[in-house]
Amino acid sequence: MNTSKSNAVNTANAKPILVVDDDPQMRAALSEAIQRLGHQAILCESGAEAVGKLNEAPYSMIVTDMKMPKMNGLTFLKEARRRIGNMPVLVITGFGTVENAVETMKEGATDYLMKPFSFDALSKTIESIISRQAADKDILTENPEMQKIVQLAGNLAGSDITVLITGESGTGKELLARHIHQASKRKGKPFVAVNCAAIPDNLLESELFGHEKGAFTGAVDRKKGKMELADGGTILLDEIGEMPLMLQAKLLRVLQEREIDRIGGKEPVHVDVRVLATTNRDLGSECVEGRFREDLFYRLNVFPLKVPPLRERQEDIDLLAQHFAKRFSAQAGKELQGCTPASIALLKQMPWRGNVRELENVIQRSVFLCSGAVVDTADLMLDQAESQTMMNGKLKEMERDVILKTLKEVNGNKSKAAKLLGVSVRTVRNKLNEYGQKLPVG
Repeated sequence: MNTSKSNAVNTANAKPILVVDDDPQMRAALSEAIQRLGHQAILCESGAEAVGKLNEAPYSMIVTDMKMPKMNGLTFLKEARRRIGNMPVLVITGFGTVENAVETMKEGATDYLMKPFSFDALSKTIESIISRQAADKDILTENPEMQKIVQLAGNLAGSDITVLITGESGTGKELLARHIHQASKRKGKPFVAVNCAAIPDNLLESELFGHEKGAFTGAVDRKKGKMELADGGTILLDEIGEMPLMLQAKLLRVLQEREIDRIGGKEPVHVDVRVLATTNRDLGSECVEGRFREDLFYRLNVFPLKVPPLRERQEDIDLLAQHFAKRFSAQAGKELQGCTPASIALLKQMPWRGNVRELENVIQRSVFLCSGAVVDTADLMLDQAESQTMMNGKLKEMERDVILKTLKEVNGNKSKAAKLLGVSVRTVRNKLNEYGQKLPVG
């Protein structure tokens, strides 16, 4: 490792870094490099020795070699996780591949470096890992499963690996995507979110890839698409399960070639962009049904993260409710102290079909109605909320009946049904998916 350059930073009060490597020369080089960065290095020559030192001091992170006798880096990583829980870990290997790098990250490694590496590479990686620890505080959660997901998202932030975030609507998938961007080396560059479900099919291609002047009627100027606008940064393809098959093929090319084709363009345009995607659909099932390209699914699903629904995160209902109460109180010019234990107990009995987004709406309304110092059960108006949920359910049943009746009248032709209903064909198709209905024609 070349340590000729010095980017030492003032971190006199930082916690030490635990270094594990059986090669004395590499240990010495790592120690020198870490000290030049302004950190203290605690050196261990084996995994067993390092295990014994795990509880001796609070460390800012761990740096461990992968190939070591008796206890290798992966085994040590698992043991460290078991003993001290979440701790940033940098794995160093001269024998790794992308596949086993992903394996170590699944076991909790934060990042990895391939030998030989420079001092600059080590410096940037260590400083990036330490800075990410602060970014993990952006998402409020006390739920162990959610904490693991947030930490894993932070670990993935250091690379450009494609991440597919799944979960029900309102669980915070976009917030997790923004967290990944903010913890990454691209954080100073654009974060561009595209809602694939909200843009009509005939406009989505231009929105994503842009167009040249005169490419179609109304194209009076050249327009850069979202992919170009995100150049150097991150693009979030929100609800990617709604993307038409034709555009899925073009997106696959972007992921493979890092090039886009503007509508009406004569040559491809190179883009340096990291792609994150979210969906509330089961894309594996969508592939089986022929509504999503299998090759694109595998390209996106390099590292999947599934956000649990709020009803499975009981610890977070209290935390988030108090947070929202204080936030909306400040916005309303009030000085509320949060929510009473009784109101929290009542909130925990709710099914939260709309997840965090629904909870946020309930608390916002409650703060507006509250005339005391704290939000209490009467302020929540959960009877009205539940009534609204029931009403929405009845409306959905009526909607279902109308759509299925119309389809029956046109012998299952989705295009004709959509025209009669005044909606898009995609809306009809999505509703049928939601109802679990399969029609052979149209």
